[in-house]
Amino acid sequence: MIRIIAGIYKKRKLAAVPGHSTRPTTDYNREMIFSTYQDFEGKRVLDLFAGTGALGLEALSRGAIWVDFVEFASPAIATILGNIQILGCGEDCHLYRKKVESYLKTCTQTYDIIFLDPPYDKNMINPTLQSIFEQNLLEPEGVIVVEHSRDEKIKEGFQDWIIQHKSSKSCGFTWLQY
Repeated sequence: MIRIIAGIYKKRKLAAVPGHSTRPTTDYNREMIFSTYQDFEGKRVLDLFAGTGALGLEALSRGAIWVDFVEFASPAIATILGNIQILGCGEDCHLYRKKVESYLKTCTQTYDIIFLDPPYDKNMINPTLQSIFEQNLLEPEGVIVVEHSRDEKIKEGFQDWIIQHKSSKSCGFTWLQY
């Protein structure tokens, strides 16, 4: 079961993507993310590789004014749309059915917070970070939150922007600020 941890949708249950193709961020790990970075009030958020949409929806619950979800897999798309309907927050977000790399190439919007949670061990983190920075998608003082396997490393070229790193039993979390 996935649930919203805090904010206006606190304790509301969300659907998970059926099957094993998507790895949702656990409540414990979302608590780690949202207790480390807490300033969502009035922020515009981008949730890449959105899966269930739980990260973006948690941000909305905590005061974000807008979330763009980017996802390509049909089961995940249906789950995100269902979760948006469960919370009744469709006027505060938009779901793009696109591959992340395609979305980033054409995106003209900027964001205060970007969640990056690609499939583990697929070498998607560093190219995605590169695209975010090349396209100038992050607002000044904006934050990128990356969830990754413990074995995946962020390239040396991004090290100057890392402001925090934490690990759980199964994964790592890295916060970057531009």
